[in-house]
Amino acid sequence: MAYMLLIVEPTGQRAERTEQAGRELYDQMLAFGADLKARGLLLAAESLASQKNAVRVQKRDGHTRLVDGPFAEAKEMIGGFFLLDCASRDEAVAVARDCPAAQWCTVEVREVAPCYM
Repeated sequence: MAYMLLIVEPTGQRAERTEQAGRELYDQMLAFGADLKARGLLLAAESLASQKNAVRVQKRDGHTRLVDGPFAEAKEMIGGFFLLDCASRDEAVAVARDCPAAQWCTVEVREVAPCYM
C-alpha cells in the first residue's frame, strides 16, 4: 500500500536557522531517504521550496483566481514528502517515527487513496 509522509513545518522556521544548520538538517533527510530506498520502501521523495514563490489556483463559477504566496493566513506549509510502499499503516507510522524531521516538524502519515474514499 502506498503512504505519503508529509513534512509539515512552521512557515518561518527555515528563515530562523543559518544556512549551515539548514544544510545539516537537509543532509539528515537525504540519508533518511537513502535508507528508505535501500530498504525498498521509497517510491519518491522531494523537498519543496518555501511558499513565498508559490501560487494557489482556484476555479469557481468559471472564474479563475490566483493567489501569490507567501500566504498570510498560513501557519504551516508542506516542506516536502516521502512516498512509501509499506505493507501496513503501522509500518508507515514506524517509518515516520524514524524520520529526522519529526524533531523539528510534524510528519503526517496519509494513505494514498481515491478522493471519494
